[in-house]
Amino acid sequence: MAATCIFLPATPNFSHSSRRRTSAAAFAIRSSLTGQSQSPAAAAKRNLLTLIAGQERGLKTQSNPQALSQIIDAIDSLAAAGRGSVTTDESLSDTWRLLWTTEKEQLFIIKNAQIFGTAAGDVLQVIDVEKKTLNNVITFPPDGVFFVRSDIQVASAQRVNFQFTSAVLRGKGWEFPLPPFGQGWFETVYIDDEIRVVKDIRKDYLVVERAPYSWKE
Repeated sequence: MAATCIFLPATPNFSHSSRRRTSAAAFAIRSSLTGQSQSPAAAAKRNLLTLIAGQERGLKTQSNPQALSQIIDAIDSLAAAGRGSVTTDESLSDTWRLLWTTEKEQLFIIKNAQIFGTAAGDVLQVIDVEKKTLNNVITFPPDGVFFVRSDIQVASAQRVNFQFTSAVLRGKGWEFPLPPFGQGWFETVYIDDEIRVVKDIRKDYLVVERAPYSWKE
């Protein structure tokens, strides 16, 4: 996730997609149980998903340098498999749900949401390439959300530039706007029908899956 966001209570609006999607975690389990030979990309993907499983979206990785090194190596292997591919076309448009990240701000919020009497729910990136928009979202079930709006511009086959335009902290029956606060870029080094892997301007990493719903403001 190239864009960083900070989140608190609001009411998320979820519209379920009619498209059937397979969970990335299920892919890792299913792949490990099948004895079939796999392509380098499929093998690298399985290895990555296996390594991040149980890492609590990156919280456990913060105190485990060995696990972090292994995960980054796995990301590099998957990036090599995806080298030369176009990842900034319409396939980038979706609601993406966080599986794992190194972004300290997001992990801090996930870890400390109880301070605000809640717990962090899904952490999302909502991208629309055609409309040139990106929303970074953290939900706080049942009624909370904080999201940061951004404009995006495709810069190359794998890089997208972004600029924050506004932020909103929204609760049940109330809303508090916040000023925009940054810009940068991210590169999607791998994408398929299930997951997406990202490196960004701050040398952070992000692994997300296609969510089983579409998030709307």
